[in-house]
Amino acid sequence: MGHRILEEGQDLGAYAHGCELCHVDGAVRKNEDGFACCLYTTSLRLETENLAAKTQEVLSLTMPHPSASWRWVVVIVPGALVYFLPVPGLDPAQRHLLAIFVATIVSLVARPVPMGVSVVIAMTLLALTRTLPAEKVLSGFSNPTVWLVFTAFLFARAVITTGLGLRIAYQFIRRFGHTALTLGYSLVAADVVLAPFVPSDTARGGGVVYPITRSLCKALDSEPGPTANRIGTFLTLVSFHATYTASAMFLTGMVANPLIAGFARDIGHVELTWLRWALAASVPGLLSMIFVPYLIYRLNPPELKDIEPARALAREKLHSLGRMKRDEIVLVVILVAVMVGWVTSPWHGIANAFVALAGLSAILVFRVLTWDDLLSERKAWDALIWFAPLLMMAAALNEVGVINVLSKDVFAQLGGWPWKAALLALVVTYLYVHYCFASMTAHVTALYPVFLTAALAGGVPVMLAALALAFFSNLNAGITHYGTGSAPIYFGAGYVGQATWWKLGFLISILNLVFWLGVGPLWWKLVGLW
Repeated sequence: MGHRILEEGQDLGAYAHGCELCHVDGAVRKNEDGFACCLYTTSLRLETENLAAKTQEVLSLTMPHPSASWRWVVVIVPGALVYFLPVPGLDPAQRHLLAIFVATIVSLVARPVPMGVSVVIAMTLLALTRTLPAEKVLSGFSNPTVWLVFTAFLFARAVITTGLGLRIAYQFIRRFGHTALTLGYSLVAADVVLAPFVPSDTARGGGVVYPITRSLCKALDSEPGPTANRIGTFLTLVSFHATYTASAMFLTGMVANPLIAGFARDIGHVELTWLRWALAASVPGLLSMIFVPYLIYRLNPPELKDIEPARALAREKLHSLGRMKRDEIVLVVILVAVMVGWVTSPWHGIANAFVALAGLSAILVFRVLTWDDLLSERKAWDALIWFAPLLMMAAALNEVGVINVLSKDVFAQLGGWPWKAALLALVVTYLYVHYCFASMTAHVTALYPVFLTAALAGGVPVMLAALALAFFSNLNAGITHYGTGSAPIYFGAGYVGQATWWKLGFLISILNLVFWLGVGPLWWKLVGLW
């Protein structure tokens, strides 16, 4: 059994029953390296929770919070209008399905209730109104994509619980953080290494990289306010923009990426495999990872030149972590094997979801995680409950022809355009409409099928359209301080004002358009993807 972090609500006294390796008769004892590993890990967790609480306080002051009744009005009114009023080109059955889907998507944005509640209500309405058969309503849970997402969240739990994520990040800082710029690149590299196994920029950025970034700022005497520009502003911006870029680089880097792959398969009849996705993203992703931090460095140069305290902090943290524990070593072996399985899936033919489930089985058998750990991972179960019905509804809309009708009506003006111009117009629109969204999953579910269908109708090569829209489903997160789960965490730290955040977000979005829609297609053509 490995070293365990306390569950929420427990205090340090609960360690008497919390870790069998580190405690005897209720007294903390040191591990083989001479450090109280569980106390150290828990102190990091408590610090992260305190930072999250501060973030929520900042958000409550800076972002509007309409009452729950008004949020329900925003959800119900558009759904009812679509349900009861005629919509040109749609028969009643199509209209009713669209109405429930529209209300669900609006609910994901307005949040009158948690996402899972919204989706459970939608499932129930689909069955009670006989819009879809009960078997169809529940069919999303048999989709392998759903289980790929579920297992990826459990991989994230293992990476964070064992301390492997922290160790990787601090190793990069210790080895490569020689200047302010290379310190920023170290945080970027850590995010990229973690991204294939942590399918949430909130968990990866907010739960692993952000606490490290905040600790570095503190060690370098850079706090929000007068000393923010010493280095805090720079590191905060670099860490945030690296997080969503890393999500774009891997099929398992963001929870909605497998959903995108499902849409591409159902609508465009192309397979966005793990290897194909990573290959396509490699060159534009590398360009973004190199030049975005440099752009931030030039536009917001840190005042601090001596960053030796950051490396000293990394050495101290690594010393506290001690040598790699048994659980970390086992986890590394399993994760490498899973990645090999994903990369070679075109040859062995085993679906990515079952490669991931094999890895999860190994994690449970070797007790890197216990069954209780799995049952307590709320994010994984939450994603399973809301993700499966969303996938089912989106597939049903395509099957009954609603997506084709909507794409023709909305983008009729693109008819006759050269396909390159049509692709540019669609991607730019898809990117900047995210100003209206606070969730990448909601954006993808509502718009990716429509935009992909419109691109194919405009003559855009299917793989080119699928990849371009897939990547900007992640890259659109950088334009606001609310566009993805990690954005409020970084923004709430207080190092960057909203005007600077939005200005840099817009400039970086242009740079990403150059790399991902300019250089990207050339690379994809070179490697034979389209």
